[in-house]
Amino acid sequence: MERMAEDIHNKRVFSLFEVAKSIQKTIMDRYTSSYWVKAEMNKLNYYSHSGHCYPELVEKSGGKVVAQLKANLWRDDFKRINEKFTEVVGEPLKDGIKILLLATLSFDPAYGLALRIIDIDPGFTLGDLEQEKANTIARLKKEGLFHQNKSLSLPLLPQRIALISVETSKGYADFLNVLTTNIGGYAFFHFLFPSLLQGEQAVKSILQQLQRIKKVQSHFDVVAIIRGGGGDVGLSCYNNYELAKEIALFPIPVITGIGHATNETVVEMVSFSNAITPTKIAEYLIQQFHNFSVPVQKAEEKIKDKALRLLNEQQTQVTSVLKLFRSVTQNVLVKNRSAVDAHGKSIIRQADFLFKSERNEMHALRSRLQRGAALACDANKQAVKLSVSHLQKDVAACLMGFKFGMEKTAGLLHHASKLLVSKNQQELKHDQQLLVAAIRQQADAARVAVGGLEKEVRIMSPENVLMRGYSITLRENKAVGNSQQVKKGDVLTTILYQGVVTSVVETSEKNTEA
Repeated sequence: MERMAEDIHNKRVFSLFEVAKSIQKTIMDRYTSSYWVKAEMNKLNYYSHSGHCYPELVEKSGGKVVAQLKANLWRDDFKRINEKFTEVVGEPLKDGIKILLLATLSFDPAYGLALRIIDIDPGFTLGDLEQEKANTIARLKKEGLFHQNKSLSLPLLPQRIALISVETSKGYADFLNVLTTNIGGYAFFHFLFPSLLQGEQAVKSILQQLQRIKKVQSHFDVVAIIRGGGGDVGLSCYNNYELAKEIALFPIPVITGIGHATNETVVEMVSFSNAITPTKIAEYLIQQFHNFSVPVQKAEEKIKDKALRLLNEQQTQVTSVLKLFRSVTQNVLVKNRSAVDAHGKSIIRQADFLFKSERNEMHALRSRLQRGAALACDANKQAVKLSVSHLQKDVAACLMGFKFGMEKTAGLLHHASKLLVSKNQQELKHDQQLLVAAIRQQADAARVAVGGLEKEVRIMSPENVLMRGYSITLRENKAVGNSQQVKKGDVLTTILYQGVVTSVVETSEKNTEA
């Protein structure tokens, strides 16, 4: 029913509805075609119960809104447009993106002016997102931050992992499964910092968790951002400058497994390392342990072999020294015994010579006395008798003196013999003590060296290695060093510190990453 203007107090008055209808007619008559319009979709305003959207479109200049208009996107149009948009851009329609839309202009007296969106060109938005990515890369490189996280050093054994993921995601479950069931039996510590990983809230959520981890960074060796499933949809947040900058400046290495195989995001570029899937990240961490354990096993075998050789060499050397000691001791004893025997024989020969000399002189003196007594007998027997008496006394005195001299000489010879034997015995004892001390010193040094080697061998013994969380995997009683040594259906025996685990190989895969 058409309404007419009224006269009130001599004034021509129109109702609000009449004014709105007039505007509606004017717009419908003027804007009869559809138009391509570029704008930023400030809010999508999707209502799930009806399937309709009521976007808020704005245009900004210098950070200020210079134009604002409401829009309508009906359910069927939204479904068609969103599917096409997601397929091309890799992102669904969402808040805060720039779009190029095809729309008609409409005006409703009750709801006002609005654009009815009938199509959206996803290529325009894709170009804008790529431009954002390029701008982020250029800015990080200009600020010298692009390679900052890559310049860090990964710990030799990255065992403590801070995980940023969604607890219910398949990627998170796959990561834990690979990490905890590794054939090497390597033990890892991991703690989950739950976060949104796609959508407009993902950047804020991930940044919050990175700040939490930074406060306890001393408890972790590496940060892993894991996003499993979802394909290449919802990745634009990983081109955000603030998020990429936080990861580039993070004080410990950040590794990413965002779960896509196409265009690499800025976050992946600036991270310490990235992998296509969460599974590959787990394999990357396990490989670091494997790279360490293989040389350790080889070193253990080398140490055992060298220790055995040293023990054998030391045993041979000790045996040789003992033989030399026995030989030298026997030679010294024989030499000194021979010297003592020679000195004894020499003393006996000298004593015999002295006794014979004194005996000959006594016989000669007696003969002279007897001849003198016979010649003087005729002249004066008394004198002779007296002389004989004196001579007998003299002879007795001479005999006593000779006997005393002989006894004194024998005593001196006996004392000299004892001194010579004692000196030889002391020299022999001193030489024996020096030889024993040298042998003991060498034996102690050998014993210390052998003890050190035994200690190293005990430290690197399989039992102690197993006690630290390592394990040994056997196939047909032979150690397995890499995945190429096994095939599907093989029965593997894993020796732990306490117990043995038997398993059947379902799959084996060679890891090509460093």
